[in-house]
Parts: sequence; C-alpha cells; structure tokens
Amino acid sequence: MDKMCVVVLCGLLISGCSGNPPGHLGAINKKFAPCPEKPNCVNSQSNNKDHHIEPLTYNGSREDAAKKLKQVILSMERARIVEYNGDYIWVEFKSALWRFVDDVEFCFSDDPIIHIKSASRTGHSDFGVNRKRVTRIRELFNEK
Repeated sequence: MDKMCVVVLCGLLISGCSGNPPGHLGAINKKFAPCPEKPNCVNSQSNNKDHHIEPLTYNGSREDAAKKLKQVILSMERARIVEYNGDYIWVEFKSALWRFVDDVEFCFSDDPIIHIKSASRTGHSDFGVNRKRVTRIRELFNEK
C-alpha cells in the first residue's frame, strides 16, 4: 500500500471516531434519556449507582447560572456549545488524539438545580472520563 493510501485510511479512521449525534439527545419534560448499560455515561437523574452523579446547584437567577455555566464550558479545551435555549445546553467535547466525541447535556429544573448527562458516543468504556469532566465542571462552576 502506498503512503497516500495509508494517509487517507488514517484520516478516515480518525474522523470516523466522532460518530453521529445520538437521536436521544435533549430533555423531554426536563428528563434525559437514561444512560445505556455501558460504563461510559453519567446522569444526575439516574437511579443506577454506577451512572448517577450529583447535579449542579446554584444561588441567584437562572440567567446568571446559565451565563456562568457557559463561561465554564467555553474555558475548557475542545468544547463546543451546540445548542442553548435557556433551559437546556448541549455541548460536544472532543478528545485530543482520536477526536472521540462526548455529548454533555445540562437541563435547568424548576428548582435551582442543573441536571447533567455526559455520555460517550462510541466505545464501551470511557475509563471514567465523563465522570471526571462533570466533576471538573462542578469545581469550576462553584469557583466562579
């Protein structure tokens, strides 16, 4: 195989790691779809101890909390806000090397709570990346 074929093949493999957005994104009646059985997802609305993570809480107005959360997200590497509608934020995070995409969703409840779901698009295990990312978002959010 010549060098050009290897380069094209590697490019296709790397770009293919991002996958397509899953069809179950969004919050219906302020509820996320449950995490799959795979260990690559955390969800503050899950009753499953392996997937559960605590939601964010805030004082003050929802608008101020949303502004602060967007600042936190945009301060993080390889993050892109895909959708924001006031009550819901969808963010894509890409890994540095293989460009794997994780979808992170935030939903503002009627209480001063922001529910979170963070899930890998591909693969079985994420080696704790989604849980670590949400923990880091919480730290940054609480610092501001």
